[in-house]
Amino acid sequence: MRVAEGINITLQFDDILELIYAQTNRLIPMRDFWILLHDSDRDIYHFAFYLKDDIRLLEHENRPLEPGGGLSREVVHAHRAIVTDDYERECRSHGFLPQVEGLYAWMGVPLNAGPETIGSISLASRDPSVIYSDDQASMLQAIADQAAGAIVKTRLLAETERRARQLSLLNEIGRSLTSTLDLTSLLNQILENAVDILSCEAGTLFLIDENTDELIFEVVAGPVADELIGQRLAPGTGHVGRAVSTQQPAIVNQVNLTEEWASKPDERTGFQTRDLLLVPMVVQEQVTGIIEVINRRDGTPFTNDDQELLIAYASQAAIALENARLYTLTDQQLAARVDELSAMQRIDRELNASLDIQHAMRITLDWAMRQSGADSGLVGSIEEDGVLIMADQGYGQEIDEYRESVLPLDLISSLRNAVHNSDTQIFKRSQIMDDQNGHGILEGMRSQVVYPIRREEQVIGVLILESRQENAWAPNIQEFLSRLSDHAAIAISNAQLFAQIQAADVAKSDFISFVAHELKTPMTSIRGYSDLLLGGAMGDLNDGQVNFLQTVLSNVLRMNTLVTDLNDISRIEAGRLRLDFESVEVAGFIQEVVQAQGHSFEEKNQTLELQIPKDLAQVWGDRIRLIQILANLVSNAHKYSSEGGQIKISAMQADNQWDPDGAAEVVLVSVRDDGIGMTPEDQANIFSKFFRSEDPKAREAPGSGLGLNITKNLVEMQGGMIWFESEYGQGTTFSFTVPVAQI
Repeated sequence: MRVAEGINITLQFDDILELIYAQTNRLIPMRDFWILLHDSDRDIYHFAFYLKDDIRLLEHENRPLEPGGGLSREVVHAHRAIVTDDYERECRSHGFLPQVEGLYAWMGVPLNAGPETIGSISLASRDPSVIYSDDQASMLQAIADQAAGAIVKTRLLAETERRARQLSLLNEIGRSLTSTLDLTSLLNQILENAVDILSCEAGTLFLIDENTDELIFEVVAGPVADELIGQRLAPGTGHVGRAVSTQQPAIVNQVNLTEEWASKPDERTGFQTRDLLLVPMVVQEQVTGIIEVINRRDGTPFTNDDQELLIAYASQAAIALENARLYTLTDQQLAARVDELSAMQRIDRELNASLDIQHAMRITLDWAMRQSGADSGLVGSIEEDGVLIMADQGYGQEIDEYRESVLPLDLISSLRNAVHNSDTQIFKRSQIMDDQNGHGILEGMRSQVVYPIRREEQVIGVLILESRQENAWAPNIQEFLSRLSDHAAIAISNAQLFAQIQAADVAKSDFISFVAHELKTPMTSIRGYSDLLLGGAMGDLNDGQVNFLQTVLSNVLRMNTLVTDLNDISRIEAGRLRLDFESVEVAGFIQEVVQAQGHSFEEKNQTLELQIPKDLAQVWGDRIRLIQILANLVSNAHKYSSEGGQIKISAMQADNQWDPDGAAEVVLVSVRDDGIGMTPEDQANIFSKFFRSEDPKAREAPGSGLGLNITKNLVEMQGGMIWFESEYGQGTTFSFTVPVAQI
């Protein structure tokens, strides 16, 4: 009755076992007590309770027993009780040796749950005087009958609770797996969860190498993890190889008894592998990996329930792993694209930092070599008879004969095809050797790529890269080189156009200088003879002749001014205008300009005012060009001011607020008039070459439209700056600065 009461209120499996032992010990004398359970599905025995000499030995519990005999098992097999007062004799009578020493009386009864015997309860005495009676056997059987039902009930309850915990954990883990996209973290989490769900001693997560189909020990859990991580297995190796090829899960209990088992890792590490459970991770009918768990911690073998649970988990893990892999791949591709765009920005900056074609070619080759890892390369422009090499790397004597000439297009078939077909050429050594008309340049070359550099439909250059590796040009490298050649084409084309413009400017400047020089001689003669005639060298002239000669002389002077301006502007643009810097007295060159143009002011009855401090510092500049600057500004003030107008020339020493280059001190010179002024439209273009106002009043004054452009260039060449203030109909003030001479 007490056993029945205890069983009905006790739910913990181990508590029931302790209860059975305690109540039995009160009724029957004993020193040893065992409860043996049998798993009929797997035909496995294990001790759920093991008491020896009044001491419970947990290390003997819940571990599968080796195949063999024993009285406790014999009770299960025979489905009946065994009672003896001579333990050793009884063991031998059943054909096996005694398994426990020092026992005399022994008694065992079956645990019957309905028609099934689930195990046995057995006990023994170490006292030779003890003899177990039939009544005691009946009493023990009565306890066993009650215990059998309780054991079945608690085992079912425990299994239900275990499965509920596993399913809950599986659901929780499923949510956890989908919450991370970090591939490394996810791989570790997948294996850790698999080991925890089934309460295993160790485990391995294998991944499949897409290129070689080898099995990689990607993540390993357990005491020998460090020994295995990163190692590889050949395709089809062992039980894991079979799981990959069949795409089916596998339970391999007592794996050491199978032919496929390789025992060397266990021998090397000291870890004992007993049981395996392997489940493939399948995505779109393709095995991406294998989850392998090893040895349940309670020592029991793996069951079909364990397999079904791990299959459900593996399907979730496979999806999470594929999502993380795709995310990582996308993230890596995005990062690579961002890096490439960043590199392209740097390349564009470097390419466009100069309009020198050789600089652009050299930058193109540098980046191509850096990103591709090629052993050698060259880049050049297309000429009529070949490629003019402008930059090369990695070559020795192979191209020495072409450095001073051109690389013939027919030297390499891939080069010829790239230029003629305007298409990229990619070759391996074997392909090139099969072509009787072509070969590589680099000694030992095994792969080659040739990129045409195109401007619209025309090939203007070519990039050749060579490598001693057979497969040197990965798709991402090819894409980069293609984009590089496109960017380089723009920079090289701009450099070529700039070079052409420079050449045209030089030719223009040379032509203008030549024409100006040639015109100077006849103009000098015309002016000289006109002066002689007006001076009466050939006799007296009538009024008409004097007027004609004065007109000739006036136009010669205008032509001389125009020729001088053209000569100056051509020399400025060509960078050939040389300045002779010295310390210059400001009042001196201002007075010289005033004296030279004094008669012009008198002709129009204009008033000229000077405001020049006596202690004005000397400036650092070219005296002749300073006179030219001021003379041009004063001449414009005179031309665009009416009869009786007022013109003021002032100078003052100032700080550098007008000078963007930050000179220590400057002299500010201003020329102010009260003439016609300038419209806003004219102000925007006043310093442009050949600019002439459309205003009729301004058109009345003669001019070439070069004076102010030359003036601005001369001011800036001497370290100063020039600006103006003007209001239409009210007049204009031009100001310029010249750095103070440092004495």
